[in-house]
Amino acid sequence: MDKGVLYRIAGPVVVAKGIKPRMYDVCRVGNENLMGEVIQIVKDKTIIQVYEDTSGIKPGEPVINTQEPLKVELGPGMLGSIYDGIQRPLPVLIKQMGDFIKRGVDAPGLEPLKKWEFKASAKKNDIVHGGSIIGEVEESPGIIHKIIVPPNQSGKIIEINSGKFTVNDGIGMLDNKYELKLKHNWPVRIPRPVKSKLTPEMPLITGQRVIDALFPIAKGGVAAIPGPFGSGKTVSQQQLAKWSDADIIVYVGCGERGNEMTEVLTEFPELTDPKTGNPLMNRTVLIANTSNMPVAAREASIYTGVTIAEYYRDMGYSVALMADSTSRWAEAMREISSRLEEMPGEEGYPAYLSTRLAQFYERSGVVIPLGTEKEGNVSIIGAVSPPGGDFSEPVTQSTLRVTKVFWALDAKLAQRRHFPSINWLTSYSLYLETVEGWYTKNVADDGHSIVAEMMSILQEEEKLLEIVQLVGSDALPERQQITLQVARMIREVLLQQNAFHDVDTYCDLKKTYDIMKAVLHFSQLANNALNNGISTERIVSTKSKDRLSEIKFVKDYKKLLAEITSGMEKELALK
Repeated sequence: MDKGVLYRIAGPVVVAKGIKPRMYDVCRVGNENLMGEVIQIVKDKTIIQVYEDTSGIKPGEPVINTQEPLKVELGPGMLGSIYDGIQRPLPVLIKQMGDFIKRGVDAPGLEPLKKWEFKASAKKNDIVHGGSIIGEVEESPGIIHKIIVPPNQSGKIIEINSGKFTVNDGIGMLDNKYELKLKHNWPVRIPRPVKSKLTPEMPLITGQRVIDALFPIAKGGVAAIPGPFGSGKTVSQQQLAKWSDADIIVYVGCGERGNEMTEVLTEFPELTDPKTGNPLMNRTVLIANTSNMPVAAREASIYTGVTIAEYYRDMGYSVALMADSTSRWAEAMREISSRLEEMPGEEGYPAYLSTRLAQFYERSGVVIPLGTEKEGNVSIIGAVSPPGGDFSEPVTQSTLRVTKVFWALDAKLAQRRHFPSINWLTSYSLYLETVEGWYTKNVADDGHSIVAEMMSILQEEEKLLEIVQLVGSDALPERQQITLQVARMIREVLLQQNAFHDVDTYCDLKKTYDIMKAVLHFSQLANNALNNGISTERIVSTKSKDRLSEIKFVKDYKKLLAEITSGMEKELALK
């Protein structure tokens, strides 16, 4: 190991002399062995960003170069874990030192003493390559953890054993003397290699009507949720984590407020997975890095999360990564960049902000992993917190360049208690065409045309509301008054959803489709009634249509829907 001394300290950025590291090598800084990462090398000086609070350390203290980049431990035991930004398990740290993490403390990412039942699928003398599956472990009920040969290893198996092992025990050996274990380490900043990348064609079903119906995201796709303070970003992210039909969820709380993160950490372990009835934590990895934690670890937490997501993708799983929020991550980069005295870009962010965001989002996708033909995918959903809700700021704009779905949260909708507060006029999805084939096959063949019709009604409503503000709704032609009524029903029955109601918190695609059909059926009935001379007052005062919103809160809704539909038909029939 390489040893040197501290030369200069500026918050989390310190300068060392006397070591000869490579970029991104991990160093141990000071007498307390604080963990840091090399981010710049200038002649004989090494600039290190430290992942912990540096107050109290002084020049002359030792610096040790480990000659290894920042890596995470990948193996059984990650699901159900709660980590900090550099994969230290928080429950383990609490047992060691109570509620406040001391500096320089270290803990392995995987439980070192727990024994796992390993069943080998590879045999002696098999030739294996990086990514080859050599066996499996049941990590949690229903989740089979496939043990993979590290992507940078290959050779002939000269020994392999089934049985009970800890993650540090040897389970076999390759002919190049590489010892196979249940775990392996991988550098967080290097994307895991894949055989090939495919086009995303299947939707990630979220159970949120406004997303599934109007602005879908594909499995392996990327989405951004920008929104001002209080517009419901975190609740939206949590809803997606709870209900999306991915096999594995990785939730990164990056720089969020402590009380919000506490809610996540206390709520998630109590939630039940709707698919299996088991605890949701059985298929979730939480990474908590609150806004008062060291700024450098915040920058690393995003990479830790996406590396864990890629690992499960390589087993053939569908993974959804929630990053909440990338703005705090960008702020961490800005702070470190200013301490490095780099030339600032727009609003003080580093000039490489767009590149870093693109590199992160590009780690999503549908892939054929190295050692198998079974597809795996990583979908990335990043929340953005623009100051003052200004979507023209650099982080939002850089994110929009690389994401294909934009769910714009609107503070005005949130103030009107319309949740999720996704603005249907400024949001968009470029996956609508891609997933159309799947919807036609699995839900209905007219879904695309229904969505187009609904969007045109909502856009027309926006124009009409400007006139209404000037002259009042009574001055509008009768046909346009009907349009306003239908648009209101779309907003209240389809787009509004109660995240805290037992039934309405999740809505499957068939139910979403039936609700859309029912609203458009009323629109058709109302326009026909108008053609037949029925007054607008009578159409608008139809009692049955007001009961449509009841469907949202009923599980077996078919009977109720049929009753409401026949009621609307009777009320709007010629008498």
